[in-house]
Amino acid sequence: MLDLRYVVGNLDEVRRKLARRGGQVDLAPIAALAAERRDLLVAVEGLRQQQNQANDEMRKLARSPDALAEARTRLRLVADSIKEKDARLKLVEEALEEQLAGLPNLPSDSVPDGTSAEQNVVVRSWGVKPAFDFVPKEHADLGEALGILDFDRAAKISGARFAVYFGAAARLERALIAFMLDLHTSRGYREVLPPFLVNRASYVGTGQFPKFEPDVFAVKDHDLFLVSTAEIPVTNLRRDEILDAAELPVRYAAYSPCFRSEAGSYGKDTRGLIRQHQFQKVELVKLCRPESSYEEHEGLLADAEEVLRRLGLHYRVSLLCAGDMGFGAAKCYDLEVWLPGQGAYREISSVSNFEDFQARRAKIRYRPAKDEGKGDKPRLVHTLNGSGLAVGRTVVALLENGQKADGSIDLPEVLWPYLGGLRRIEKS
Repeated sequence: MLDLRYVVGNLDEVRRKLARRGGQVDLAPIAALAAERRDLLVAVEGLRQQQNQANDEMRKLARSPDALAEARTRLRLVADSIKEKDARLKLVEEALEEQLAGLPNLPSDSVPDGTSAEQNVVVRSWGVKPAFDFVPKEHADLGEALGILDFDRAAKISGARFAVYFGAAARLERALIAFMLDLHTSRGYREVLPPFLVNRASYVGTGQFPKFEPDVFAVKDHDLFLVSTAEIPVTNLRRDEILDAAELPVRYAAYSPCFRSEAGSYGKDTRGLIRQHQFQKVELVKLCRPESSYEEHEGLLADAEEVLRRLGLHYRVSLLCAGDMGFGAAKCYDLEVWLPGQGAYREISSVSNFEDFQARRAKIRYRPAKDEGKGDKPRLVHTLNGSGLAVGRTVVALLENGQKADGSIDLPEVLWPYLGGLRRIEKS
């Protein structure tokens, strides 16, 4: 959520920055509500002073019944006016909260202009595309032929956009989760296994609600929601807390299943593992000082890249343009892995810096150390997260990049210890 004082004090700048995301944003309602709120606060403060003065007068008039009755009448009128204005102030503040909750984050000045993925900028690439002396197949065909992926039985028990993993595929998914967590914890992240059901406040705290509530699976009659990413429970671990400066940066790595309705994606990636209602992911989350968040952002990107490098998968890094970024991001990189069966790069991780956008919603602050020269007033942290990686899409990449002419799949050496020595997936 954006800072109200900043928005009202810099309306033209905020309009300009939000326009970079595409389209015009009407900030007039926020400005009007903020002005009314300011006037109400001034009026209530003045009335409270009158109330205090009337109370003092009543004490002095204790022996004058007529004057005392008149003072009580004035006091009652003041109290009624305070009650009326407080009620209006509550409505205005709720309306302001709703308006601010609908505004996306301001893009960083380092983010390129653009309105779609075509304007994203490729920053670098790693590795080379594998060469085949045959026409490579897509992962769904490979998995079904090997008997390790079954989409028809998944549809029978759950519906479209689900998959059943058998045998080597199930073991590969499990191995990847363990490999990713081992790698990230060796690089300074603390492992977390969070709840997979969260309350509404958690979704609001990370910026998904109210805008993206239609994309989330809700548990009827409990006001609980299945997580769409571990970012939500992990970031909210520190909601409403004031951290010690010495604790920063906080780095978490968490596995979770993820559940998404994929509203609005009908007709896209309907076959295979790319766009599922249920998938698994290892997520990286950071909380840090504002001054170091962009350095931490680059470090988070490098940590996600390291997974792909150790798996030997060719990929590229794209810096997203302002119009293609997620709602809460100030800056975002996508890691896009090469899928030879599809002949295309596909996103396997988004690595985002939210600055204080989430922290303001979730009230995550830290108290500066005395030697920082910033006083002891708590400050908002900056939050960052990124997939490290999306496990199902990593399976896709390994199947398509490791395929052989006979339909078998060679697996990277780094995973052999996690697979009980399994080096190749063959039809059994």
